[in-house]
Amino acid sequence: MKPPKTSPWGDATRAIHLGESRHGVGGPVAAPIVRSSTFTFPDTAEMKRWAEGRSSAYIYTRYGNPTLAAAEEKIAALEGGEAALVTASGMAAISSALLAALGAGDELIATRQLYGGTYRLMRDVLPRLGIGVHFVESDLGGAERLVGPKTRALYVETPTNPTLQLVDLKNAAKLARRHRLVSLVDNTFASPVLQKPLAYGFDLVLHSATKFLGGHSDLLGGAVAGGRDWVGRVRQMMIVLGGCMDPEGAFLLLRGIKTLGLRVERQSESALEVARFLQSHPRVAQVHYPGLVSHPQHQLARRQMRGFGSMLAFDLRDGLAAARRFCDRVRLFLLAASLGGVESLVVLPIFTSHYRMSRAELAAAGVSPGTVRVSIGLEDARDLIADLKQALA
Repeated sequence: MKPPKTSPWGDATRAIHLGESRHGVGGPVAAPIVRSSTFTFPDTAEMKRWAEGRSSAYIYTRYGNPTLAAAEEKIAALEGGEAALVTASGMAAISSALLAALGAGDELIATRQLYGGTYRLMRDVLPRLGIGVHFVESDLGGAERLVGPKTRALYVETPTNPTLQLVDLKNAAKLARRHRLVSLVDNTFASPVLQKPLAYGFDLVLHSATKFLGGHSDLLGGAVAGGRDWVGRVRQMMIVLGGCMDPEGAFLLLRGIKTLGLRVERQSESALEVARFLQSHPRVAQVHYPGLVSHPQHQLARRQMRGFGSMLAFDLRDGLAAARRFCDRVRLFLLAASLGGVESLVVLPIFTSHYRMSRAELAAAGVSPGTVRVSIGLEDARDLIADLKQALA
């Protein structure tokens, strides 16, 4: 289903309707789950056309599936891309995209402040494949000097996990275009509701669909959106690596995307209330949330985001011992990894997303032993604040 040309639909309408065909009276309202692993051809002539790239027929779910395609159309529309791809996990999306853009002998420039899994992929795996990685700060200072004849791509994450630093999307895209680099951005923390990097000139947008897109802590998935050519290249790499999404997961993703706008709006409102409370608490040394005027990149957030999101982090004055006491005392917040669901979560990055990183690497990422990451869910904000009060007491 496509939006009317004379009346472009908004994000909420796109999230509900795009990618799902209606078949008249008696047709299903919810997209069906096509559980088949393989698909039939009418004859060998069609099979030959598929092998030659002249047919879009389904052959095998690793290559494509109607339920996956519905989710892909929704995500492409929300991000403003020509095409999208769903994968088995966020890391499957990231690794497939990077390996589609880079080969042995190539070099990558990436911001140092990244999700720990992404950082470890770049630190430990890509160099073993002959790919050089140069890290820069989130302000991209010095990135221009690192560009050489072997540089092929620029990778950023904004807001960053876990300390909510921002990358100027407009400047980053200009840098990449100036040097003919493929530009990739992890948009998981913002979601396409709050931020649309393709509009600033990025080539590929990546998501852990497990998080806000799914929104209910019950699926694993990733997503890539962008131009048709680049998404096609990433799809071919994903097919080779095998990280395809399961149709059941795609159905859950379709369901989650339909409420994405409402969830993110409500969660963002509560997060701002929680951030203001934490900022005033004597046991809290610093709150990392771009919606606070005190955040050093608050004005940048206002320029490139439609809202400030539901992720925040804070540093406790008494370090790791205090952070562990706090996490062990919460009652309403759940002590769990991941984010973006309807339940509010707290977690210690040094034991989860940023484990097996040196003190120097943690410091460069802005993570201290007393850093607590918070994902705000859909509970009443006053109940969340009451739980924070008792846990910090």
